[in-house]
Amino acid sequence: MHSKAIYLVFVFGALVGASLVVPVYIHQATGAYIFDSVSEVPTSTVAIVLGASVVRGQPSPVLRERALAALELYRAGKVAKILVSGDDSVEGFDEVSPVRRLLQGEGVRDEDIFLDHAGFDTYSSMYRARDIFLVTDALIVTQAFHLPRAVFLARQLGLEASGVVASTSGNLVDRYLREWGASLKAAVELTIARVPKYLGPQFPITGDGQDTWE
Repeated sequence: MHSKAIYLVFVFGALVGASLVVPVYIHQATGAYIFDSVSEVPTSTVAIVLGASVVRGQPSPVLRERALAALELYRAGKVAKILVSGDDSVEGFDEVSPVRRLLQGEGVRDEDIFLDHAGFDTYSSMYRARDIFLVTDALIVTQAFHLPRAVFLARQLGLEASGVVASTSGNLVDRYLREWGASLKAAVELTIARVPKYLGPQFPITGDGQDTWE
């Protein structure tokens, strides 16, 4: 076989191998920090609700499940604050305010609800939690297919993070397939130490969440 062909085969094999190893490693590295039960999870400063789609101004089923899991943590005294992180970059599409309204309606105090309007992806959400909201420890709330990557990113960025499984709905096969690619993206982001597009002023998580609503 020509040397160039051998090289291409080698590179292809290495890429395929990495694409299989990375997701497995992320799952193994985070298993001890993921909990199914609120009663088992450690107490932390804040629950981070990761963004998902909204439907006609209301949280989608996936996002609602995340919000309700954070509410359960708050009511159980496991967290004092809730940080809702999502995409609010396009007019008419706001992932965070509908969750705020849901939490308010369930009795969460206004000052305990923080909004991150520039949590465009999981990496940005964790980076901004650390640098904008000065979070040092957190409970991440999302579905089981998403939690390993979210917890891995948070811990690699220096947060003392654990994950709490929210209920799951929808096409799980499709979600796990997408998560495979997202895990590779996460590895690249950590390797190059990507800085999110938007940072801005700091809003310490120990302060008043209403300051973040606009």
